Amino acid sequence: QVQLVEAGGGFVQPGGSARLSCKYSGFTLDFYVIAWFLQAPGKEREGVSCLSTRDDSTYYADSAKGRFTISRDNVKNTVYLQMNNLKPDVPAVYYCAAVAKMWYLDLISWKYYSWGQGTQVTVSS
Repeated sequence: QVQLVEAGGGFVQPGGSARLSCKYSGFTLDFYVIAWFLQAPGKEREGVSCLSTRDDSTYYADSAKGRFTISRDNVKNTVYLQMNNLKPDVPAVYYCAAVAKMWYLDLISWKYYSWGQGTQVTVSS
């Protein structure tokens, strides 16, 4: 059974940085795509970035390009999302999600069937 546990949320000042982590376990198939989504109150879940464990290829939403970096430590079974130059906004919950054997990278949330519990990030002064 796939399990995903996020960590690293909290309060961040505008323009600051934060690094989220997603520790995964239970991966038994050839490869997985692991993604980050965010959801603000009253809004739909929005894809941020994803990474394939097959070759560490990555994909970013336009809003994340140039500011966010997704990476993986395959010894620690952890995926990271480094977020820089964060913009002030309402608090959002960042979720880690995974799907097995998806050969192409995208951020369509219904394709991901394993989800973590989420970690909240608040960017505010």
